[in-house]
Amino acid sequence: MAVFPNRKFRSAAESNAFGARYRALMAKHPFLLFGLPFMSVIVGASFVLTPATAIRYERHDRKVRQMTRDEELGVGRAGRKVDIREEYYRLAAKDVDNWEQKRVKRLKGESDGIL
Repeated sequence: MAVFPNRKFRSAAESNAFGARYRALMAKHPFLLFGLPFMSVIVGASFVLTPATAIRYERHDRKVRQMTRDEELGVGRAGRKVDIREEYYRLAAKDVDNWEQKRVKRLKGESDGIL
């Protein structure tokens, strides 16, 4: 019975190709040709992405910021003036004892809750 070699046969044309040379060197120096480039990409991406995330958070901080006391006071200026006594008398004048329950009209296909 014939003994087959462990290595595949590669022609001379294949052995001169870049991929074949890289594969042969990779077997001898795996960290240098795979690990080192991989780790440098990871570290480099960290340095590249740091300013990008900083820009993201700066934009968020511009939108959401703490208001000063003057701005807080000026927020409700557009509404009507509220006087606590006036509101009390207005609510006291309402008749809260006589009221009628009204059913809300349901959307088409929605259950109305009646069994």
